[in-house]
Amino acid sequence: MMRRSALFLGSVPVMKNLINGKLVESKATKFFDIYNPATGEVIAKTPQSTPEELHQALEGCVEAQKTWAEVSVPNRVRVMLNYQKLIRDHTDELAKLITMEQGKTLNDAAGDVFRGLEVVEHTASMGSLLMGETLENVSSHMDTYSFRYPLGVTAGICPFNFPAMCCLWMFPVAVTAGNSMLVKPSEKVPHTAMRLGELALEAGLPAGIVNMVHGGPDTVNFICDAEPIRAISFVGGNSAGDYIYQRGAANGKRVQANCGAKNHCIIMPDADKEQAINAVIGAACGACGQRCMALSVAILVGEAKEWLPEICAKAAELKPDVGTKNPPFGPIITKQARDRAIKLIDDSEKQGAKVLVDGRKCSVEGFPNGFWIGSSVVADVTTDMPCYQEELFAPVLAVITADSLDEGLDIISKNPYGNGAAIFTQSGAAARKFQHEVAAGQIGINVPIPVPLPMFSFTGSRKSFRGENHFYGKMGVNFYTDTKTIVSNWNPNNAKKSKVMTDFPIFKQ
Repeated sequence: MMRRSALFLGSVPVMKNLINGKLVESKATKFFDIYNPATGEVIAKTPQSTPEELHQALEGCVEAQKTWAEVSVPNRVRVMLNYQKLIRDHTDELAKLITMEQGKTLNDAAGDVFRGLEVVEHTASMGSLLMGETLENVSSHMDTYSFRYPLGVTAGICPFNFPAMCCLWMFPVAVTAGNSMLVKPSEKVPHTAMRLGELALEAGLPAGIVNMVHGGPDTVNFICDAEPIRAISFVGGNSAGDYIYQRGAANGKRVQANCGAKNHCIIMPDADKEQAINAVIGAACGACGQRCMALSVAILVGEAKEWLPEICAKAAELKPDVGTKNPPFGPIITKQARDRAIKLIDDSEKQGAKVLVDGRKCSVEGFPNGFWIGSSVVADVTTDMPCYQEELFAPVLAVITADSLDEGLDIISKNPYGNGAAIFTQSGAAARKFQHEVAAGQIGINVPIPVPLPMFSFTGSRKSFRGENHFYGKMGVNFYTDTKTIVSNWNPNNAKKSKVMTDFPIFKQ
């Protein structure tokens, strides 16, 4: 294990940067507080890395990638095989870090690590994923074939809600494809990403292939503007995602940006009632609602409207607590996030919504300063209310009623987001209609959170995604690589038949 990843500012540790295989103290003068959401205490500080530190880290990525790109694919894969073993061995440690700085329950935090681990495991397929295409005899004695090449230096900007998983969506795919990556962990939850960076070095990843630098908007702007960076991966909200996409693209970079969401589910009257209610409440409240695939809107169709009391009863059973106790869910990330969610509920209530389960005044014994918000169910919601218009990122389920599947689909299609949607039904015809017509990129049929495994890709759409190639899977490899297509002519009769051609070539033989 490397030396500790923080120095101290007074009694509070300050995170260090990871540059060229070493933990480096920042000379920053500006810092961001890192909280334990369960206690409300500042547990560390994240520095705003200086311009000199950012340039040093980027230059290290540039130089290291030149050699790394020439390492054989099987040997790059072997590093990832070492890495997945280390992640598996250190899952408990990583989960405790996530619980400390993000607030998730230990079980949920271990799931955060595991879903990232699956992406690392899938990089063992990189030999197949990087294979090009070949066609012999496109013309007489002429062949065409293609290869995939690494872009060079890439960058990752990570979110607070999945400190392990989203970080592992990014650099393992990028580096196994032959790139280097400059990673900016979330300034709210940097401990987990830093530990993942240390483990990558222990696995045999050369120094400089993954450098990690801290900061806020200044670091983001550096990444968007730095000429050597060819591609940017981002997960977060729409305000930042739209900005990064526009600024990065304006500087000629590829950008994949997973942004906000408003995921709906339709509950049909023929659904398995107990399974549907358990699934929806779990998906709405799990991780304190801080998932981009959380189900935050339930559309009850027809007689399913009568299930509302049972939905409320199930939600009311779920109480937050300190993540180390493995309660149903933990605290929200910051006081500001809690206050924002409460205001959205307040404003919707003023417009006529009914708060049937109210978590706004939630408290947890022994932790009076934690950032607590309880599970909430808001009924009689209309699509112009704040709790519907905004992504709450809190354990809140907004309930809408509809008379038919068509009406429910129309509600979803008019919402601008397209991360995911789900239907609960026993009708194959209804399920088929839903998957074909719903305006979302990831569809669950009797599945509340349909996040694809790494052999597929995370395919949010519309306002939930900016870019062309999605995260991980084949699309992720496409994002981090360029294609070279070669046309070769080894005709032994070229010398005899050769002549000047000024017309556009048409191959007839």
